[in-house]
Amino acid sequence: MQKNCHISDAQFAGNYTLCIYLLKMRELYRWETQQPFSTTLGNDEVGDWLKDREALWRELEDHRFLSLEIDGQQLDPFESDEINRHLQRYDLVYSGGVGRGAQPHFFLGELVRKVEHGDYSVLISGREFARDLGSPPAMSQGRTIYLRRESLRRMLWEKIEEWRWNRPLNAMSRTLAEYDFSTTNVERTLERLTDVELESMLDHEIGEIMAQDQLGEAWETLLATLPHSKAEIMLRAIRDHLADALSTLPALLQRQQTASIHFYFANLNSMRKHLYPGLMAAYEAWCQGEGFAILRKQMLAGKAHWQALCEEIMFFASESENPDIKSIEQRIEDSRL
Repeated sequence: MQKNCHISDAQFAGNYTLCIYLLKMRELYRWETQQPFSTTLGNDEVGDWLKDREALWRELEDHRFLSLEIDGQQLDPFESDEINRHLQRYDLVYSGGVGRGAQPHFFLGELVRKVEHGDYSVLISGREFARDLGSPPAMSQGRTIYLRRESLRRMLWEKIEEWRWNRPLNAMSRTLAEYDFSTTNVERTLERLTDVELESMLDHEIGEIMAQDQLGEAWETLLATLPHSKAEIMLRAIRDHLADALSTLPALLQRQQTASIHFYFANLNSMRKHLYPGLMAAYEAWCQGEGFAILRKQMLAGKAHWQALCEEIMFFASESENPDIKSIEQRIEDSRL
């Protein structure tokens, strides 16, 4: 399983910007050597390890993913449901799927909890035994949602470390102001933050499934035709906005947990902020004391807007076997909210 993670990294690790790549590599080294987040990593030791890892990736970049032998059977690494049927008696959980930019992601971890949430099965993992560089903390496949607590914890730490480079006054600084990250409290506070944000991750993944139910397979087919393009990034951004309007934002506004609302906005990528300036303006107004109503109003407007835009893009794409990428990009750009 770990070799498949290495193969994926060999093919896709170069897609990160240099700063993010180095940050993720440091945290991958921390994970492999099982060092706590409160430990400062030495540049020389990380540098030597990084050279060795990049050499390994050069050897593997042309390799195909390996099948997995479990209980005497050879299984395709993307057959997550079948693999998990074999692993459940060992209290393990596995996922093999395709994420942003058509990048495959694999992980194996201890299964700490399985929850039936309406029509969804939620598998929550703890300690991880195999993972790739990206390690998305949440993924949905069909009606199964995978929540990776250890990867979420690590992602949160990466966000904190990234913020500490320049310490800007923004949504992340407001998030951290709600927690005590003094030297003696790092591990304990990170655990608390992880527990809180795990719930928001679940809300988003439920929203992803709800959005998928509305948009159908045609949306996934369209995404598959546009890998590694600006259009793909834009399409994923508008579907994420739809998913959040359907599930994440209603849940956040119902709970009214200030720190989680700040972190939601801290976690929005640049494309999502660019396409939805109205939501960012509503957030800033909320920070100035205008109350939750302004966020709720923007959420309702966004729900209708992003649903209509997604459907319009699918209709446009269906009219041609080779939809014009630039036209899709321009239509989305013209529909900023």
